[in-house]
Amino acid sequence: MELFSGDYFLNFFMRYAHTLVGIAWIGLLYYFNLVQVPALASYGDEARARSITLDKVARRALWWFRWAAIATLGTGILITGQPTYWKNFFGAGSTAGIGHDAAISIGMIYAITMAANVWMIIWKHQRVVLANAVNVLGGGQPDPNAATAGRRALLASRQNMIFSASMLWFMVGSAHFYGTAYQTNTTDAVRYLIVAVVIGTILQLNALGKLGGITATNKLLWPYESHKNALISSGVLLVVLWLLSEFMLG
Repeated sequence: MELFSGDYFLNFFMRYAHTLVGIAWIGLLYYFNLVQVPALASYGDEARARSITLDKVARRALWWFRWAAIATLGTGILITGQPTYWKNFFGAGSTAGIGHDAAISIGMIYAITMAANVWMIIWKHQRVVLANAVNVLGGGQPDPNAATAGRRALLASRQNMIFSASMLWFMVGSAHFYGTAYQTNTTDAVRYLIVAVVIGTILQLNALGKLGGITATNKLLWPYESHKNALISSGVLLVVLWLLSEFMLG
């Protein structure tokens, strides 16, 4: 049973599981942003139909979404928690593996932020939206807080979509690009990591409404106002981070 030996279990099976649950998580993220949200917006005055969709479809999708995020995070920690996983990020006198360690660190920080968004923002506020849908279907009055809760959940979800392409870039690139293409020094790698984290932090604060609020009048929220804007912003972030790596690590 070689698969369950220590080396194979962590280096192959956990990577397989990590990829599988990651597909489920990010696939549902794209479903929400590219399919469900635009579809619900097209319902118009069909408030009851929208509430049924939220209760019967979105509720199930959110269950798989949030637990897939936890599974992705957990399997990732098992992989990167191995003492031999990290190459030489804090080593001295050698450049081997520094590109790998810088890239995977950025990917992990973005992924952890995304998982935190799922549980601490998206699910927290979607519970209000789902409870309101059930209440309305039962003949109750709409919750006046539901719209704000839905808005906050949407902004966090769109931010996750913006992070996702860069997160995957660094996850895959740590082994297949940055690990061999960039034999840089530790100082440059740390500087690049700090810059990437600062950019991600600014974007995250913006999605939380800390840079001008969450209303549509806030021009800084342009990246989140449509799935098309989020796709463009995702691509821009990826290109910026790649170009910065060319200048800072090359």
